[in-house]
Amino acid sequence: MSEMYNGTAKIPPEKFEFVHSGERIADKKFEDKPIGYFKDAWIRFRKNHASVVATIIIICIVLFAFLTPIFNTRYNARFMDSYYAKKAPRALALRPYGIFDGGTTRTFSEKGLIKAIAIGVGAEDYDGRSVSLGEGLESYYQPMLKIGDPIEKRAGKKITLTFNGKIDTYLEVGFMYLSLEQAEYQRIVQWEKDNNLHVFYPLVENNSYNADAKDANNWYKTKKNVPVRINEKGKAEELTYSPDTVLEDNYKRDAEGNLVYYEYAGGGNFETAQYKVRVLYYNYYRYKNGFEPNYILGTDSQGYDLALRMAGGIKLSLLVAICVSFINFIIGAVYGAIEGYYGGLTDLIMERISDILSGVPFIIVATLFQIHLAAKVGAVPSLLFAFVLTGWIGTAARVRTQFYRFKNQEYVMAARTLGARDSRIIWKHIFPNSLGTIITSCALVIPGVINSESMLSYLGIVKLGSAGSTSLGTLLSDASSIWTNYPHLMIYPALILSLLMICFNLFGNGLRDAFNPSLRGVED
Repeated sequence: MSEMYNGTAKIPPEKFEFVHSGERIADKKFEDKPIGYFKDAWIRFRKNHASVVATIIIICIVLFAFLTPIFNTRYNARFMDSYYAKKAPRALALRPYGIFDGGTTRTFSEKGLIKAIAIGVGAEDYDGRSVSLGEGLESYYQPMLKIGDPIEKRAGKKITLTFNGKIDTYLEVGFMYLSLEQAEYQRIVQWEKDNNLHVFYPLVENNSYNADAKDANNWYKTKKNVPVRINEKGKAEELTYSPDTVLEDNYKRDAEGNLVYYEYAGGGNFETAQYKVRVLYYNYYRYKNGFEPNYILGTDSQGYDLALRMAGGIKLSLLVAICVSFINFIIGAVYGAIEGYYGGLTDLIMERISDILSGVPFIIVATLFQIHLAAKVGAVPSLLFAFVLTGWIGTAARVRTQFYRFKNQEYVMAARTLGARDSRIIWKHIFPNSLGTIITSCALVIPGVINSESMLSYLGIVKLGSAGSTSLGTLLSDASSIWTNYPHLMIYPALILSLLMICFNLFGNGLRDAFNPSLRGVED
């Protein structure tokens, strides 16, 4: 029974019992663990998945830029072959699988298809024997990778055939005429014997059956570019495409009927005598360089390895951007700190100087520096001067704002009361609290510089293309008029430039949130 106490029921203590007596409600020990400023920023940065992915992509691009020249030992930045300019990506290891095979898709007329196949036929017909188109299709040097079914097109009563096919742009070069010294000719002959490969092929007669005497791929008889065969009556019969078709060669032969592989072209002794020869360029390339053409991203408009050119362009863009960001950080931090700390007349004068400089158009400054300064100090230093002339103003404004925010805080007043000098208060007490904002602004400067540098080089205002280096903007400029026929020249540089811009912006946004003091907390 409960007792009454002041009009209310009083429950005896023995009626109460503990719930979960002797049991631990939770194993976790609750405590607040203080963490450092940068560790806290790192924790918040990791939670921003977009910024983390962007950082990984930036690292991959940087690794590509620095590792490509190391692992691509066959080529260097100055290696160029004009005959293999504007060629599609080609990797010998992946070629059997139909990817990165150096191929491009085209529509061929019947005579165009025969001429393409004839390169492989001619490569097998090094001794004047008869080789059919079907046999030529099996040749290692056959440029036609795929041939579609014929498509009929009617124009009145006339029916023409077209074929959709894929052609290896490297093997498409086929044959060409060269002038070599006799000594070089002998060395190639020896190389042919040692490697069981053919470089020299019979010369072609310059007669009515040769559509173009300068084109070494016209080795078979034609009439008005249409392949023909001379019948028993001495008349030319037109040939059509069929695997069984055999092209009739138009090779030069001596009085005894032997094939002619070279002609004397000038010179007076063994070392200086010049020979006119007809070579299969693919094997001549192997003779000169010791390997087959293998360009993982293809070649640029001049014949340089596009992967190496892009690696050099990425390094140049990052070098310019990081240098500009660092220099602007130093100048802007000092300038803004003085403005914000001293204020008053000092701030007024320095702000007017900033206003005047900020009104100067950047593109005019860059153009004038390239015209008058680049010849003396170089294109890159003059570009740096143009960026730095006004680039620090934004950083200075941010630092100035931060100093106005913190200079009247209690800890600053205490330091001033204890006799600390202005320089110590600026750099030891106020500046560290502004560091997060400044770092973020510097990171966001980088994509802007990359964009401006690419724009200037694309427009031709800044000349950064040379035998040893180039920029992404220059590569895009070179591809601007031909990219519809050679899309890889535009796609790869544009993709890298876009990724750099997007990822650096996401990275900067992640830093901004990570260093935001209002978001600071404790570790979970």
